[in-house]
Amino acid sequence: MSLSIRILEDFTSLDPADWAGIDHADNPFLSYEWLAALETSGSIGPHAGWQPHHLAVYEEESLVGFAPTYAKHNSHGEFVFDWAWADAYQRNGLAYYPKLLTGIPYSPVTGPRLLVRKGHPEPGEVRAALIQYACSLCADGQFSSWHCNFVNHTDAESLARQDLLQREDWQFHWSNDAWSDFHGFLNSLRSRKRKNIRRERRQVREAGVAVAWKSGEQLSDPDLDFIYDCYTDTFHNYGNYPALQKSFFKSIASGLGERFQVALASIDERPVAMSVFLAGGGRLYGRYWGCVENIPALHFELAYYQGIEFCINNGLDVFESGAQGEHKIGRGFAPNRTRSFHYIEHPAFRAAIADHLQREGRWLESYGEQLDKRVPFRRDEP
Repeated sequence: MSLSIRILEDFTSLDPADWAGIDHADNPFLSYEWLAALETSGSIGPHAGWQPHHLAVYEEESLVGFAPTYAKHNSHGEFVFDWAWADAYQRNGLAYYPKLLTGIPYSPVTGPRLLVRKGHPEPGEVRAALIQYACSLCADGQFSSWHCNFVNHTDAESLARQDLLQREDWQFHWSNDAWSDFHGFLNSLRSRKRKNIRRERRQVREAGVAVAWKSGEQLSDPDLDFIYDCYTDTFHNYGNYPALQKSFFKSIASGLGERFQVALASIDERPVAMSVFLAGGGRLYGRYWGCVENIPALHFELAYYQGIEFCINNGLDVFESGAQGEHKIGRGFAPNRTRSFHYIEHPAFRAAIADHLQREGRWLESYGEQLDKRVPFRRDEP
């Protein structure tokens, strides 16, 4: 098998038909629409520190592998935090940026990163070629390091065979136990947690809030304007930069259709809040939340309970509500491990970071054991 790798600086240079032949596990963040809209809307680019540098594997002229990859000039929007590594490089007179990152901009969601054409007879060889090529770009001096973030189990097995550093963390996911309705889910929780959720949902109802779900093609221009305004307000309120442009939301709403879902909250037909979700591969992904009125418990209702009900009603297996948030445990979410892999070219820094990751890993294991004890599902309580 003769493979060649090309660097693509424009995702839309790929033929959508070729992309359709790549196995991306129906992950909406790896859809042609999502990756293309990030670039065409100007949500990423040199101005944002995300320069497309995609790795495409060809067998003759046939696309057989791909890694969504970016040359990074900062560490914004990654959710695997390496600011301390960059600071250590700078204090020692070395350049950490640019670095090379394989992942999805602004999206802390696990999925395939080393993509292979469906039915390819040697998927392991294609993945290995992508890994080796990414590392070679660092060895050639183009980048200080290569990072592959939020990888799934299959990619983790391939990455673990190489000379890479592994890093882990925890997220909180809800898993569907084939409940017939939200009431069945509540009955699986310990009594104190059930009462808390019922109280929070009652607060929202008593405030006169109505919630309607709309898919991408059902959203009107005023809906999309409201969604974007809520998104930007939330980021500004927390002192963050709202990187995604209004045209991005409009593009993915029309492009993703049923895979793009929004829960819209209103009082007397006046919009007050929204929560954006993506669906695919048997999973629901919570992405963005925002409101124009502060209503007690409305965030929990829109961002968590509505998503759980959507999964139950539509037979989805898992609900990933985003990064961090121990408060999710009491609302039915359980800790799940996330993984990233890192190639550090500088030998001394590679050794220092490896030592740090070993110590960090021991702490995270202990932290995970503590989290498991807080999972709210009842054991022997009626």
